[in-house]
Amino acid sequence: MGGEGWTHTGPYGPDLAAAFRQAQDEELARDDRGFPGRSVTELWREPEWIDRVLTGGTRTVLDFPLMLEAADPHDGPFLRPLTDAEVRAWAPGGRPTHEEWAAALGSGRLAFPARGQGNCTVLFHDGVPVAIGYWGVTSD
Repeated sequence: MGGEGWTHTGPYGPDLAAAFRQAQDEELARDDRGFPGRSVTELWREPEWIDRVLTGGTRTVLDFPLMLEAADPHDGPFLRPLTDAEVRAWAPGGRPTHEEWAAALGSGRLAFPARGQGNCTVLFHDGVPVAIGYWGVTSD
């Protein structure tokens, strides 16, 4: 198989790593994927969970154990926020709206990452941060 792209939006928070964890907690509360009563941290200690993510994934923010720094060059399975320069490449004003983000992904101006990796960026409405856009590709 070749990996499957996905997108998701989650709540904004000035601490992107904390907002990512909140988005993961909300997704896990919606669907525990057959692993009831476990936190995201506990899931990533379960060999069965790791196998599931690496062979099919959830197509959500649950596919990543942690968020790297924007400039970190490591491969997945990790989530990495875009750098300011990467955002400005497809949103010249540096404050992309949800619509600009979706259009950039749909047109290919904003690429999906490699298999088993994800990216995120803050999304704005009237210049105010309101959400975080997440996108990635499954490992399978």
